[in-house]
Amino acid sequence: MKSNTTFWQRMGLHDWFLKKEAFETTHQTLTLTPDDVFKYIVEKFNESIKELSFANRIVFFHEYIVCFSPEDYNNFMDNKRGIFGLIIQESVKQFYQILKKYRAEGKTVEPSSNKWVFRFVSHPDYRQGDKSFIGKLLPGSTHQKQENLRVTFIPRQTGIAETFDVNNDILKDFTFYSEGYYEVPYQENLVLEEGKISKAQTGVLARFETIIPDRDFAGKKIEYLMKDEEITVSGKDEHKEGSNIFKIPSDWVNTPHLRIRYNKSDGKFYVASFGEKTILNENEVSASDTNNIVWTELPINSRMVLNGIVGVNIFKL
Repeated sequence: MKSNTTFWQRMGLHDWFLKKEAFETTHQTLTLTPDDVFKYIVEKFNESIKELSFANRIVFFHEYIVCFSPEDYNNFMDNKRGIFGLIIQESVKQFYQILKKYRAEGKTVEPSSNKWVFRFVSHPDYRQGDKSFIGKLLPGSTHQKQENLRVTFIPRQTGIAETFDVNNDILKDFTFYSEGYYEVPYQENLVLEEGKISKAQTGVLARFETIIPDRDFAGKKIEYLMKDEEITVSGKDEHKEGSNIFKIPSDWVNTPHLRIRYNKSDGKFYVASFGEKTILNENEVSASDTNNIVWTELPINSRMVLNGIVGVNIFKL
């Protein structure tokens, strides 16, 4: 049965952040503005310097993950498309102005990375006006397991920031968008070259992960990155190789079991099932054959269960 608990309840922080009295007394919906986001990023940059710097050396975050509610994120993308790039432009300019002042004071200002990375994401449990921040010294995978991440969350009710540590696994609840991922080269002369701000071209359309019951893979997560616009999900007996083949080494997965397609025109994913049974978000997917392929929309962050045993999740990078 699907759990009805929220992200914050699962973390044990529901009562800490979202006070009951705030629910009872707060009715006004707060809308985030570009200026709010800009000031928030610069604030976190300054905080990282205070937290990480030592001796005569200035140290700062190079990756900035900023999370909003789905409504706020969609508002930025639908009504202010392109605004994230402009926010980043002004943010990095401000970063360099701050770093220039430290360098003029004789401080050592050297980067830990050769680029800045900005990720704008959403979380289904956030409400309009909520925002949170995760900073990283070295840009990289958001799914590292070695260490916890520090998250700063500002609930709309109080506007007071709270900071806590979470395991990287909690990031599976966040929705990462390819159109919300930007990279900017770090300039040693601390002067922004505006033409070099770009959306990162990862070439990855989606990420799939599964945990199978087979003894050889007990406790291990299998991850697959979808780079082709159409892929096949097959089982242990699959002999074909290629980037478009997601092989799940289990007897519980048919060969083939699924075909998954990305449609550029509407930006959505679709799935067709050729296995014995496929459940998508608790609904059975209609069976297909080579002469009659039935495509079903496959929303991001969906969970599929193959033959009642193997679970497969899809995420957007």
